[in-house]
Amino acid sequence: MTLIKHELKQGWKSLLIWTISIGFFVAICVFMYPEMESEMEGVNDMFSSMGSFTAAFGMDRLNFGTLIGFYAVECGNILGLGGAFFAALLGIGALAKEEKEQTAEFLLTHPVSRVHIITEKLTSVVLQILIMNITIFILAITSIAAIGEDIPWNEIGLLHLSYFLVQIELACISFGISAFMRHGSLGIGLGIATVMYFLNIIANISENAEFLKYITPFGYAEGADLIANISLDTGKVILGMTFAIIGIITAYIEYSRKDIY
Repeated sequence: MTLIKHELKQGWKSLLIWTISIGFFVAICVFMYPEMESEMEGVNDMFSSMGSFTAAFGMDRLNFGTLIGFYAVECGNILGLGGAFFAALLGIGALAKEEKEQTAEFLLTHPVSRVHIITEKLTSVVLQILIMNITIFILAITSIAAIGEDIPWNEIGLLHLSYFLVQIELACISFGISAFMRHGSLGIGLGIATVMYFLNIIANISENAEFLKYITPFGYAEGADLIANISLDTGKVILGMTFAIIGIITAYIEYSRKDIY
């Protein structure tokens, strides 16, 4: 628990900044909805004629004139991409930062095993992602209540749950990569999240690329599918969590035998 507390204390500023930033933009989007509601019919017509762009974000299967349709597109993209960036950055720096900051020697002189270090660092990553998501979810439903709209609990809950799982998967994959690195790389973390996001867009645009939805975690966080089915795609989620577990196992194997200095 000591290392978990240390990691949370060390990362609280970053957690606060990312949570406030994402939560702020989600709330702003919700508060914009009443002002735009009367114009949504025209917006729907406009989007319906934009071809591939409409399909890329699932807007061809969503009613932009409803709160949940608007939320899935506007707030979903903010939470999806912002949360993915934060999770990937947490994961990619978790194990590598000790060598980068030259604190590894001090850490490893304590009477704790490397397995214990990995476990507590991974736990701290998951806790930070959980704290961010709970806070943003509370801000979201509070904002919806504030504008006088009924809260679509099932749809909102599924959207937020799916993006939480996306973040966990990306964090675990990045965590596994972090075990191989000595100096950390924010660019790799951001790159992983960005590539996965655009793979889903490509899959939405081209039927020949639909298989990419089984590679990117954003494939099971598609707002249009979640709202239509009111359920997660279990197969894609299981596959995604398998990738996450592979990342975790890789981290344990590599970090346990790695020469650290």
